[in-house]
Amino acid sequence: MRRFSAGDCLPSDGGALLVGRAWVPAEAGPCVIAVRGDDAVDLTRAYPTVSHLLNVAKPADVRAAVERAPRLAGLDDVVANSAEGQRDGERPWLLAPCDLHVVMASGVTYVASLLERVIEERTRGNPALADGVRREIESIVGADLRGVKPGSPEAARVKEVLTARGMWSPYLEVGIGPDAELFTKCPPMAPVGFGARVGIHSASVWNNPEPELVLVVNSAGAIVAATLGNDVNLRDVEGRSALLLGRAKDNNASCAVGPFFRLLDERFPLDAVRRVSFETVVTGPDGFRIAHTTRVGEISRDVADLAAQAIGARHQYPDGLILFVGTMFAPVDDRGAAGSGFTHKVGDVVSISAPELGTLINEVATCDQAEPWTFGTGALMANLARRGMLGA
Repeated sequence: MRRFSAGDCLPSDGGALLVGRAWVPAEAGPCVIAVRGDDAVDLTRAYPTVSHLLNVAKPADVRAAVERAPRLAGLDDVVANSAEGQRDGERPWLLAPCDLHVVMASGVTYVASLLERVIEERTRGNPALADGVRREIESIVGADLRGVKPGSPEAARVKEVLTARGMWSPYLEVGIGPDAELFTKCPPMAPVGFGARVGIHSASVWNNPEPELVLVVNSAGAIVAATLGNDVNLRDVEGRSALLLGRAKDNNASCAVGPFFRLLDERFPLDAVRRVSFETVVTGPDGFRIAHTTRVGEISRDVADLAAQAIGARHQYPDGLILFVGTMFAPVDDRGAAGSGFTHKVGDVVSISAPELGTLINEVATCDQAEPWTFGTGALMANLARRGMLGA
């Protein structure tokens, strides 16, 4: 990948309150960082983990901490050093902004992805059959289900029609039924950040990025920040059986998050999150390019409802969670033979960009070529303890 600068990843709003994480070789571990002007500043002494920060601090507390925090490095230098395979091992680079958070995802929350998940299931992961099945489904329900509210009487009528035609599926159940699909994407500490490689399984022949808005929810169930994410998916694996979801979703480097968490405040309230639109661009070493715009306002379930279904009186997350809210990016453009649809090639670069949240950029590799995940929760606690960061 090319050399990056801070302008490649920052939101266009200069007043955004941004926190994240950086690997700091001098500490042999991560630091909690924030953006202050042209600098990355170190918040670790005040907040040893991002999870802790979001559980205990209000935006005003964070702003005050940012003002008095010591400078870690120039932001341009940190961002420029973040491309995997090109890093200077003696200087900091960006990590995913999440640390102890549970990494969860919701699926089938946009109509486009709803129909594509049904197609994967009915073709059993065979991309050559997708176009014919797509036409068959659309002949029954039409190409647009955006007017159908999940759990409504109209949704029940759609279910009745499709069941009578032998076309009902688990994906339609979670797409227009009362309960959202919620699953664990990967373990805490596993996501990669800006500039890292994202992984696809070497055996997969039909896969794609899933660019998504990501909610950041604290232990009290409050949505406290937002960011961007890539929920990499193996369509051929999930298409063989919905029970293979874990195999399709949780692989080395198969989850990217970043570049920073933007905290909700008076300049960026929850309603602004609901209005976010972001562009996804995939460019390949073969000259292929595809672009798509996602409008969060077109989601079939409100983002607050998704968060409330994930955490509450029946399910707690003491360290908080991040929640991918689903994708409407379901590319069908042929990259090879007619009818073959889209799949990744090694060397693709995926860029997900929103003016309010910045840009997440990652290069595609196979999972065994991406950097192995070696620094987990135990390593983090040991590192923070050695640095004297875990005192009362």
